[in-house]
Amino acid sequence: MTAPTHPRTSDELIRAEEPVLAHNYHPLPVVVARAEGAWVEDVEGRRYLDMLAGYSALNFGHRHPALVEAAHRQLDRLTLTSRAFHNDRLAGFAERLAALTGQDMVLPMNTGAEAVESGIKLARKWAYDVKGVPADRATIVVAADNFHGRTTTIVSFSTDETARSGFGPFTPGFRIVPYNDLAALEAAVDETTAAVLIEPIQGEAGVLIPDDGYLAGVRELTRRAGCLFVADEIQSGLGRTGRTLAVEHEGVVPDVVLLGKALGGGIVPVSAVVGRREVLGVLHPGEHGSTFGGNPLAAAVGTAVVELLETGAFQRRAAELGEVLRDGLAALVGRGVVGFRSRGLWAGVDVDPALGTGRAVSERLMREGILAKDTHGSTIRLAPPLTITADELTSALASLEKVLVAGA
Repeated sequence: MTAPTHPRTSDELIRAEEPVLAHNYHPLPVVVARAEGAWVEDVEGRRYLDMLAGYSALNFGHRHPALVEAAHRQLDRLTLTSRAFHNDRLAGFAERLAALTGQDMVLPMNTGAEAVESGIKLARKWAYDVKGVPADRATIVVAADNFHGRTTTIVSFSTDETARSGFGPFTPGFRIVPYNDLAALEAAVDETTAAVLIEPIQGEAGVLIPDDGYLAGVRELTRRAGCLFVADEIQSGLGRTGRTLAVEHEGVVPDVVLLGKALGGGIVPVSAVVGRREVLGVLHPGEHGSTFGGNPLAAAVGTAVVELLETGAFQRRAAELGEVLRDGLAALVGRGVVGFRSRGLWAGVDVDPALGTGRAVSERLMREGILAKDTHGSTIRLAPPLTITADELTSALASLEKVLVAGA
């Protein structure tokens, strides 16, 4: 019997996926085979500048040497024990992550959606055990246009019909209010409210940045109402916006912070719920868990990620290069860009709809060697690795200008 042949070209690989992969994604037609830093290479050897960075999972670029080394070291020692036993990497990871985020305790999980689900369970348990909400009456207030994941509970409070349609019946216990509207939030909070769960910056919605004072207002409102402020920093956290956490731009400390994506360094899935001891302390053995959550390999890589952030260098870099990104986008307003929002190395760019959808613009950028992705309508998001250089960033903006001028 002859050995089976395998498709080699991008077109062949894309066609090979069609009959065997569920069609839950609509990726750009590029097949990545290798990557390093801010650059990826496809199977034919074409190079692309990565301006998406795995939706912030690759804040430190592809295959950051310190992170790869930490993974290699741990792979040679121990990868998984489950939480049935202790492992020698977990305590150090938890201690340093808690210190980095200014919190007391850590609940390690794997994916961002798991962190959100864990945060929801935690808030409800706290409401019953500490606040005294009657059994099964706890409510959580969320913002419209949110994106916290796609599990059945999470899509129950999504306002995106693509995420919701066909997946009911939905989980009760959530109240949806407009984002960036403190009056609406205050009206929705009552004695049954366990928590207010929001993204400090709404990424999937188009990098929507709230008004100055909104996050501080949420913090004050939840403090007065005796409920928790849960901040979903899965995309916005760990250096992306020029601070360790996006809430730091307003000097706010939530009761609970949800982390993921960049926490795994682009190597393994790592997420965490970090928060005050009075909140995380309500969990007892058997009430929540994860086979892989807090595994030694994840803890080793997560610790290496925290070490990179402890110096503050990546946060400063994101802030400084964020000015380059902001100025470059400002120069394109009226020249194919009708508006944008940016904070640090993260931007939502609204393209003139006459020039095409966000998907169409992303495809044109791909042909210019730039990888970006649309959000909704004619909006694209830019979130390059924090390791990108000023010259590379300027080059990407020049390619965006070229695409927009050519499409005009």
